[in-house]
Amino acid sequence: MKNGLIVLLAFFYGNILLANVKPNSLFTSNGVLQQGVIVPVWGTANEDEKITVEFNGQTVATVTKNGKWMVQLKPMKASNTALSMVIKGENTVTIGNILIGEVWLCSGQSNMGFPVRSIRALGAYPKAEDVLKDAQNYPLIRQFSVPLKKSVTTPVKINDINGKWNVCDSIAAKNFSAVAYFFGKELYKKLQVPIGLINSSYGGTAIENWMSKETLESFPELKSIFTNYEKALNEFPKKMEDYTRNEKNLLEAFSRDSSDAKKFNKEMPRKPSAPMSPAERGGPTGLYNTMIYPLLPYAIKGITWYQGEANGGRGIQYRTLLPALINLWRKDWNNDKLPFFFVQIPGWKGHPPELKEAQLLTYQKVPNTAMTVIYDVDDSTDVHPGNKQPVGERLSLPARALVYGEKKLEYMGPIYESMKVEGDKVVLTFSHANKLVAKDGEIKDFVIAGNDKKFVAAKAQIKNNKLVVYSTDVKNPVAVRGGWRLCPQINLYNEAGLPASPFRTDVE
Repeated sequence: MKNGLIVLLAFFYGNILLANVKPNSLFTSNGVLQQGVIVPVWGTANEDEKITVEFNGQTVATVTKNGKWMVQLKPMKASNTALSMVIKGENTVTIGNILIGEVWLCSGQSNMGFPVRSIRALGAYPKAEDVLKDAQNYPLIRQFSVPLKKSVTTPVKINDINGKWNVCDSIAAKNFSAVAYFFGKELYKKLQVPIGLINSSYGGTAIENWMSKETLESFPELKSIFTNYEKALNEFPKKMEDYTRNEKNLLEAFSRDSSDAKKFNKEMPRKPSAPMSPAERGGPTGLYNTMIYPLLPYAIKGITWYQGEANGGRGIQYRTLLPALINLWRKDWNNDKLPFFFVQIPGWKGHPPELKEAQLLTYQKVPNTAMTVIYDVDDSTDVHPGNKQPVGERLSLPARALVYGEKKLEYMGPIYESMKVEGDKVVLTFSHANKLVAKDGEIKDFVIAGNDKKFVAAKAQIKNNKLVVYSTDVKNPVAVRGGWRLCPQINLYNEAGLPASPFRTDVE
């Protein structure tokens, strides 16, 4: 009898809980809604429950179907004044301190997730403690942190993520994405409206993790992604077994090599660590299902993307992957012109030039995109360059110019456009090339080749705002490359102080 009563009470209270109207976690205190567009608001409730949403003078209602509800708010003007949203069903939910302004999705892997507290400033840029002290002056900047979550063993799309909005201050900003924070800060300084930053990033993740299964399967050339993933899963137990068996020897060798590195002032070796399961960071489609799909269709202005390190050895494949991801997300947000601005991966010993080229080709082929070049802002020996302020600031330039209409604002560095052979010299034309200039002396990091495709070091000179490249060793040049190496050292800039992207004229 007692057990039966417990079951009955559990059923009764369970149904009460199910009946409670619950907004998606994107609609929680301290949030920012996008100005100037229709704003969907959604959540869950009991079947056929009438839901009413009141916000900023609007009242809209709907009825729950299949446990879900959604309403649409009409376009609203920006509001720096905190507003409340009231959602009524069989219960009432009041959400406070909501602002209306500009909302951007900031996604990618660890360099996008890299927090403000960890920045390592160079030159005149402020240190982390000074940045955090200043952060208290920007309470109208808010970040929504998408929890790290993957879906591999059961690859189904989820509908909510249990994230939260945080108001920018000296404490909360410690965990803000540094790139997103400096991006948002620049927008706020120019627009003077609230800035919402949705940080959905996960370290060490490949681009295919952020894409839908349907998209990946629609490209025959991407079939190997799934087969290679399955192969890696099958091989992982043996890799783990081998590491465990050899761990002692590996650590002893590391200790010896570290001592030698210190003694002879050489680069420190990397400490051995246990292999990571391919499933650890979601695998193909895993993060799309759990960290992108649940955000749909939250109203946003655009997307910033900083990823590519995990795809470093697959530059040719990335030519397909990055445009496909952009098109997928634009389709998801029902906006084929949704601004998509991305960071070209910086110089590092593990970043082959083909990956940077894939990013360059994407910018050149996909409309309403822009590429931020950053190989010159930090140490090329670190896969996680710590000087994030210039990255975020440069990333804000295309938003300011292309989205918010700042006229005459240069937002990218020189981009190779065309070549013309004139005798034994090659004349290169660039876009975004107003007043080309060489920093620190002669132009460097260019090579040239003839029909034999044997590239040799070349000299380069700026003439009539074009670049003339030549070598006395090449009489009939056919191709030129600039910064075509792991760590580019091009010192060619435009008047705005933005560096040229690495490139080659002989794109394969």
